Amino acid sequence: MLPKDTSSMKLLSNRDSAGTTAPQGRKGIMAAALKVMFLSQCASLLPRSRRFLSSNSGKDLAKAIGELNTGSQFVPTNNAEKQSVSGLTHIGSKGEAQMVDISLKEVTTRVAMASCKVVLGREVFQLVSANQMGKGDVLSVAKIAGICGAKQTSNLIPLCHNINLTSVSVDLRLNPLDFSVEIEGEAASSGKAGVEMEAMTAVTIAGLTVYDMCKAASKDIQITDIRLEQKSGGKSGDWSRKKP
Repeated sequence: MLPKDTSSMKLLSNRDSAGTTAPQGRKGIMAAALKVMFLSQCASLLPRSRRFLSSNSGKDLAKAIGELNTGSQFVPTNNAEKQSVSGLTHIGSKGEAQMVDISLKEVTTRVAMASCKVVLGREVFQLVSANQMGKGDVLSVAKIAGICGAKQTSNLIPLCHNINLTSVSVDLRLNPLDFSVEIEGEAASSGKAGVEMEAMTAVTIAGLTVYDMCKAASKDIQITDIRLEQKSGGKSGDWSRKKP
């Protein structure tokens, strides 16, 4: 008679009693937990008196699954729900971000002006004035960059509308009093959306371009005072920073 391998018998006994190895057991527990969570969600959607107790439990389960799928789908809000409690048009009634519906607005001529300043410092200012920067003509390149930037506003600012601009202008002037570049930008359009963001984007991109053209000479350059100066057209009418 062959001797019995007691260790092997114990291992087989343990596997039989557990029904699976440890890794398989963990997978089984996770699967069971997911099933319980899913059935709990389904049960919460059914009437209390019919939750898996009637002969139509299969139909109830199918109905619950259908309701879960319906609840997970996107449902567009109507105009009433789009009104913001806070009064901010880009914030919905539930606090979510939204793009303003301008379909009912009137087409008007809209113009906006913005400005900013780039403080260069004495040494960089002298280089720019003499057109001796290594990258070339700072003011000319920044002017073109500002115009191009205005046309890309809706790609840079998420909730801006893509509008048709009728004109964009950017002017840069050297100010020897504080060794700065003063930038003014104007954007115009005939449409349903304002052009304030286009004007401010124009001067911002122009200011960033000045910095890029001059950064090899100094890292202490500052872009300041980006702001709207005035606007006209649209429902809110005319506005100017300079009070009459």
